[in-house]
Parts: sequence; structure tokens; C-alpha cells
Amino acid sequence: MREIKLLLVDDEQDFVETLAERLRLRDFGSTVAFNGETALSIVEEGVPDVMLLDIMMPGINGLEVLERVKENYPNVQVIIVTGHGGEKEKTQAMQLGAFAYMTKPVDFETLIITIMAAYEQISVES
Repeated sequence: MREIKLLLVDDEQDFVETLAERLRLRDFGSTVAFNGETALSIVEEGVPDVMLLDIMMPGINGLEVLERVKENYPNVQVIIVTGHGGEKEKTQAMQLGAFAYMTKPVDFETLIITIMAAYEQISVES
């Protein structure tokens, strides 16, 4: 299996950097972005397989990023990982095409399983 291309998007720098390091220890390479604008630029440069995306960010929020990514790159699997959001945001995210919706604090093992399931979904769809 080839390496999964992960993009981590969250305006909480400490969270993203810690998550990236924990993923690296499990042999998952990742790229990080701290806002929606940067995330969209990174996606255009090299489409990730799986994106972990926060909802509440300055500038372009996560739901808007999700909508744009799914419009232009439907095979990217997006996992929403947020500390701010309720049923309304969850419903909206799933309608926009999110693979999963998780709330912080996230259980790391559950996150790994979800990332692998999202990646397997790409193989099924392509």
C-alpha cells in the first residue's frame, strides 16, 4: 500500500503539530495548514487522499473548505475534527460529503481507524 497523503487543517497550531507528530510516529506523513485559504492552495498543488478539517477557523471556515474541495476533488475524503460544532454542523458537513465527523478531544486510535477507512473508501471509488 502506498503512503496515505494526509492534510491536517486547524487554526489551533499546537493541536495540529502534536497530531502531525503522533501520526508521524505511526508512519503517517502529513502536511499542515492553519487556515482554509492555505488548505485550498495545498489541495490545488497536490491533492491529498484524506483531509482532517476543523470547522471554526478565521477566514474561510471548514464547511466552506469542505464544499469547495468536494466540488473540485470529489475523491478527497474529508474527516471533520472539531471542538466547536453541534448537530446542525454535523448534518451540514455530512450533506456536503464529509466522510466522518469527530469531536475533540479525539481518541487517537479511533482517528487512525477512521483515516484508514477513509483511505480504503478511495480505493473502492476509483
